[in-house]
Amino acid sequence: MVALRFEANISILFTELPLLERPAAARAAGFDAVELWWPFSAPVPAPAELDRLGDALGEAGVALVGLNFDGGDLAAGERGLLSLVDPDSGARFTDNVACALAFAESQGTRVLNALYGNRVEGVDPRAQDEVARERLAYAADAAAGIGARVVLETQNHLDSPLYPLVDPADAAALVETMRSGGHDNVGLLCDYYHLAMEGFDLLGSTDRYLHLIDHVQLADAPGRHEPGTGAVDYPAVLGHLAGAGYPGWVGCEYRPSGASAASFGWIERLAGLVSALAEGGEGGSRQPAAGSGPDAGRAGLDGQEDGR
Repeated sequence: MVALRFEANISILFTELPLLERPAAARAAGFDAVELWWPFSAPVPAPAELDRLGDALGEAGVALVGLNFDGGDLAAGERGLLSLVDPDSGARFTDNVACALAFAESQGTRVLNALYGNRVEGVDPRAQDEVARERLAYAADAAAGIGARVVLETQNHLDSPLYPLVDPADAAALVETMRSGGHDNVGLLCDYYHLAMEGFDLLGSTDRYLHLIDHVQLADAPGRHEPGTGAVDYPAVLGHLAGAGYPGWVGCEYRPSGASAASFGWIERLAGLVSALAEGGEGGSRQPAAGSGPDAGRAGLDGQEDGR
């Protein structure tokens, strides 16, 4: 059994505050680490914008342990650039990979999320999938240069109706293909919210794909609020994950039902339940991914406190 380490996604949490104030708010709430969707409208923002974000993270004393590559206009329904075949998307992706990895290297970030991209009407899905494999290989090769990993995530068809990766078996097959081709730094992002929205068995999925999982995110379902507000049995899910030996970070990627700072009581409330459930947890275990982050975080759900 391991202590699960929680970090805050400050693209969806603490949105009551400007972006540059959110790292300090996360630290005040007890987190030593955060993650971000790509926080800029441009794939390559002005250097001063990157510097200001880096300064805000450093001054708050939080590590950036996860970062998305540019996903396009998420608010407008775009969901990534990997599989978009038009030349503009290709150039945007290439430019962003270089920028995102440079920022990641400066922050010690070692997990980067590449959203697959929506299906495009009139474009052969096989052509999109071929482009996605090429771009994923490109990003993985570039990430390897800083010792980082690139992860793929499934979504759900209600929130992202044009996103083709909704079945974890499909995402896992692509990860296996990339690894068999020599890109060992490609892995899965296991998002329990999306899996729950699609009706998958969360405990079974954990066991089936643990050897591929490099990052985990959570939110309750339905609603995408904090655990305890929906139908997911998070004491069982997180106890199983801890018992399986998952060593990476768990990103709190939810929209709080109230104020962000008041939405973290579930972590302490679940600690005892998870500790008991994890005693009987089954599933494979694996060594931590290279660069999986410092041994710090919010309270670990094995009944012990992580250093912070």
